[in-house]
Amino acid sequence: MAKKIFIAATMQNDGKTTVSLGLISVLKKHFNKIGFIKPIGQRYLIEQGYKVDEDSVLIEEVFGIKCNIKDMSPVAIEKGFTERYIQKGPEEDYSKLIKDSFERVAKNNDLVIIEGTGHAGVGSVFDLSNAAVAKLLGANVILISSGGIGRPIDEVMLNKPLFDKEGVKIAGIIVNKVLPEKYDKVARLVRMGLEKKGLSVLGVLPYQKILDMPTVRDIKEELNLELLLGGENLDLAVEKILVGAMNVKEAIKFIQNNSLMIIPGDRDDMIRAISEIHTSKLKRCCRISGMVLSGGLIPVGRTRRILEKSKIPVLISEDDTYSVASAVHHILVKLKPQDTAKIKIIVDIVEKNIDIDNVLASLT
Repeated sequence: MAKKIFIAATMQNDGKTTVSLGLISVLKKHFNKIGFIKPIGQRYLIEQGYKVDEDSVLIEEVFGIKCNIKDMSPVAIEKGFTERYIQKGPEEDYSKLIKDSFERVAKNNDLVIIEGTGHAGVGSVFDLSNAAVAKLLGANVILISSGGIGRPIDEVMLNKPLFDKEGVKIAGIIVNKVLPEKYDKVARLVRMGLEKKGLSVLGVLPYQKILDMPTVRDIKEELNLELLLGGENLDLAVEKILVGAMNVKEAIKFIQNNSLMIIPGDRDDMIRAISEIHTSKLKRCCRISGMVLSGGLIPVGRTRRILEKSKIPVLISEDDTYSVASAVHHILVKLKPQDTAKIKIIVDIVEKNIDIDNVLASLT
């Protein structure tokens, strides 16, 4: 029978997929065949005619995992699912779906990584919280929390009672996204604090800004924007987001390398200045990752020609400048199979900072 471990978190976006991906890579040295399942998914793609959680698709593509794609993501929570469940009850036996999928994945593998969704209580509304699913599959839990000293301890202790209630063992804690300049202090104190609560710390992972930086492609896809120019450079990372609404002379003082410029589409002066900064035609020279032109306005004539020569990726939005800036700011950066540089960083971080021997001892 395959070994298994459930990867949970104290909040959404604490880094479950990051840790799962890193662990699979490192544990491949110890297991010939590793399977993956995300029993309940909230962000799904259509793959082979099925609604499949995007994290399952990521893991399958990165590692070439040979499982039935639907078994890797048995329950996809689509729009209206929760309302229908509350009003009419379950349309299927979701517990059986999850258990049957898990057993098929486990049958052909030596280890199965089970990834939860959100905090311990997510899914309670349809009677399948992370804690309940971990119990259903008989798995110990590795619980991930983020940054600081007090915050991860508080959040772990907030989530722990739900796992305790279901009789699920927390095998250990991983604290993610710790600022590098505070790493030594946080690692020492958070270990002391959690050990006093009877919990083992399996690892403390340093924050890497690049992992939270979207690419221009991410912004295009998440906001469903039209590509005008520069499609060959869509995978440039965005480090800073700036709105080009003031006069040109003042605006260029704020521009840095890897900036995304959000500009009203009729600001020819600003568009030309940014293009020339990018192509080193002005005294101030910076690499611009991309532009989003708001208002559905498309440059023509000389401005268009300058943009084309710059090779800057240019996206068009029908929305006003403020709405575009707000939407870009709230984008959730999700890892994709083509993010090879980010994946390499993740594997390196996990290998260096997680106690793999203790992880191996926690498998059931």
